[in-house]
Amino acid sequence: MTTSVIPEPPESDEAPKKKRLVSPRPLARLLPRLKPYRGALSIATICLILSSAAGLAFPRVVQYLLDAAFVRGDRRVLDRIALGLFGLFAAQAVLNFVQVYFLSATGERVIAGLRKELFAHLVRLSPGFFADRQSGELTSRLGTDTALLQAVLSHQISELARQVLYLIGGIILLTQTHPQLTLTTLAVVPIVIGAAFIFGRMLRRASTGVQDRIAEATAAANEAFAQIRVVQSFTREAEEVRRYDEKLGEAVTAAVKRATIRGSFFGVITFVAFGAVVIVLWQGGRLVLSGELTAGALVGFLLYAFTIAASVGALASLFGNYQESVGAAKRVFELLETEPQVADPPNPAHLAAPVRGHLRFEDVSFRYSDGLPDVLREVSFEIAPGEVVALVGPSGAGKTTVASLIPRFWDVTSGRITLDGHDVRALGLTELRRSIGLVPQEPTLFSGTVRENIAYAAPGIGGDDATDAELRAASRAAHAHEFVERLPEGYDTRVGERGVKLSGGQRQRLAIARIFLKDPALVILDEATSSLDTESERLVEQAMETLLRGRSTLIIAHRLSTVRRADRVLVLEHGEIVEQGTHDQLIARDGLYAKLYRYGATNSEVSLLGE
Repeated sequence: MTTSVIPEPPESDEAPKKKRLVSPRPLARLLPRLKPYRGALSIATICLILSSAAGLAFPRVVQYLLDAAFVRGDRRVLDRIALGLFGLFAAQAVLNFVQVYFLSATGERVIAGLRKELFAHLVRLSPGFFADRQSGELTSRLGTDTALLQAVLSHQISELARQVLYLIGGIILLTQTHPQLTLTTLAVVPIVIGAAFIFGRMLRRASTGVQDRIAEATAAANEAFAQIRVVQSFTREAEEVRRYDEKLGEAVTAAVKRATIRGSFFGVITFVAFGAVVIVLWQGGRLVLSGELTAGALVGFLLYAFTIAASVGALASLFGNYQESVGAAKRVFELLETEPQVADPPNPAHLAAPVRGHLRFEDVSFRYSDGLPDVLREVSFEIAPGEVVALVGPSGAGKTTVASLIPRFWDVTSGRITLDGHDVRALGLTELRRSIGLVPQEPTLFSGTVRENIAYAAPGIGGDDATDAELRAASRAAHAHEFVERLPEGYDTRVGERGVKLSGGQRQRLAIARIFLKDPALVILDEATSSLDTESERLVEQAMETLLRGRSTLIIAHRLSTVRRADRVLVLEHGEIVEQGTHDQLIARDGLYAKLYRYGATNSEVSLLGE
């Protein structure tokens, strides 16, 4: 079982070396999202600068303190300097709190907005997009990758600015203290920068591998959870654990490789940076012994040297984080840039009210992608307003494809489909789909309450445009009100994920209640009774009889009782309509339909006309 991931473009060995520095362009795309928070960011920036200035002042104050104690022996000056340090640190603590609060709050809000935008974009993409990607991968992008970007906004940018200020300020103050020692201190900077470039590129590729492996493991887990009944019915729990463990093992292997690279990176940086401090300490000690430096000046110099070393190390670490964040930003914005295969037209037409539900297929051909054979070939038929048409045929004939083309889950390859005379591609998706009601063979409910699941068909946020009376009327029409009233909390009873707390017949009746509440002009019915017990089937049949009255209806039919309800029957084989007429006419013709009918009669109507 394979998983689909969004790969990083392969790095060619022939790529010019100047491209080793990863472009910050993906991260730069976050900047427009910061504009609404300019005030908070300005306050955080001011606090960051003042806090950094306080940090840079500390070594100079320590120099004065030590010289006052050991050179001049002035107790009062020593006391004042010590109290001044307490005040300095108190001010720095307040500044750090304000800066961290505003940056963290801004980062949370910006990334929440990005997650919302990404989710809103994904749910509007065509079903074909989701056919090529697993849901676990997409949830990983929503979670893991955006969390990396949140760290950038909430912490890493401010830390980068702080360390740059420490580095520049430390160098200036070091130079004022002793230029010769400053050159010794700065000699390690080129080494650190070189290590950052070498290890940074390795770290970026390793981090991408870790994130992709985690996405695959998450996808495997989501798939097992979604199909838990199948997993347990075949007693394949151990196999799913093994599969998840295999994916998790790959993620751990990639993470250990990343940890090795990161550990080597920090090891080199630590040795080089603090090795330079040892050399400075040795050289400075000789200057103190010769009387060229005071002990306080040497300690102050060493503190500045430590500040510079720590800044260089921190900047190197941030460079590694930068590499990871660029990869995350690239994947997130690639998803945001994905164009839906089916989209609203620039100037959509509008259906006249009330919608009549007059549907026409005109020489419709369709294939799922280039290189694959046509699933439908020049299919033409018409459903008049209020007419019930059944579509039958063997498995794989293309019945489900016909049903998917009407609400534009896919677009036709050639020909056209019209609703009330308008090409469906010329209509806005919202207006088109509000005119169509889908009743699937296996209805899926959401994990909320019965009320929320029925109200899902109503416009407005959370279905709040539907009154309680309308919800109950739809429920009664679908013969669902009786069993809902017997539930522990009635319409406020939670149904569990995918409606697992309800029977198949109860789920189907709630799905039909949705359609009653939606009140569409055209209903597409995928045989809703084929897997129900006799009592549930009777209730669902009664609900459908009421639902279809006066509505244009296309029934994907599997059973004889459904076919006999239709005004006309279309027989589909190998993507072409080979027969059409009433049930009696087709039986008399003794063609494919008659063969399917005889097969169904022999097999007690179980899967009479194919899945």
